[in-house]
Amino acid sequence: MDKISDLKNSIIKTLDINKAQDIISIDLKDKSSMADFMIIASGTSSRHLQSLSEQVLEKFKDNGIKNSKIEGADSSEWKLIDGIDLIVHIFHPEKRKFYELEKMWSELIPKEKLII
Repeated sequence: MDKISDLKNSIIKTLDINKAQDIISIDLKDKSSMADFMIIASGTSSRHLQSLSEQVLEKFKDNGIKNSKIEGADSSEWKLIDGIDLIVHIFHPEKRKFYELEKMWSELIPKEKLII
C-alpha cells in the first residue's frame, strides 16, 4: 500500500473508533485533480463534529501534512479537513443529506467534462 492509502485507512479507523457515523471513502483519482480520496462521515452533535475534526487534523499533522487546516471551524453543522491528497468532510446528518456529496462524487464523470 502507498502512504496516502495507509493514511486514509488510519483516518477511517480513527473516525470509527470515535463513533463517527456512515463513514465512506470515495476514490477521486480519475474524477478530480484536487485530491486522491475523499472521506465523508457524520457526527451526532456540534461538539462531536469538532472533536472528530480535531482528531483528523492531528492525524494529518502526525503524518507530516503540516499545512492541513479545518474549514468551517465556526460551523456547528460541517467541517472540512484538507489533507492535500485526502479531504475529509464531517457533517451533521441533516446537512450531509442536503449536500449529498457522496452522490455527486460517486457518479462517473465523462472525461470531456473533467476538463474545465
